[in-house]
Amino acid sequence: MTESAVNPFSLPLRVYIEDTDAGGIVYHAKYLHYMERARTEWVRSFGVGLRDGLSDNISYVVQKLSIHYGVPAKLDDQLSVTTEPVGFGRVWMDFRQRVIRVSDQKELASADVRVACIALDSGRPRRLPPAMAELLAHSHKPV
Repeated sequence: MTESAVNPFSLPLRVYIEDTDAGGIVYHAKYLHYMERARTEWVRSFGVGLRDGLSDNISYVVQKLSIHYGVPAKLDDQLSVTTEPVGFGRVWMDFRQRVIRVSDQKELASADVRVACIALDSGRPRRLPPAMAELLAHSHKPV
């Protein structure tokens, strides 16, 4: 098993005022932004360029999402957003993601996310590019 399958990818983030409501609590939709960034950086950390896919008529969209909000993040919190690939098929990838507050290691939110590969011009599903399928085959952690 590869190291990425044992240790999930982790992206460090800080909560800024733009992420919060008037009470300094992170707005619920911001967690989706944090998770999107972490998935993107996970791919980038393996040298797979998403921009290259655009020129090949490839894009990725969230097809399905199940999220649980536990403890709220607050202004200035340092966070760790993890990404673990847990499965994939011809046109989709499944990820398990967590948002953890660094200071006390509390899980603030967790999600299961399915991302589909689509053709930009039609919006129709298309096969994962070989580089992405190979990356997933070597790094996913079976459920």
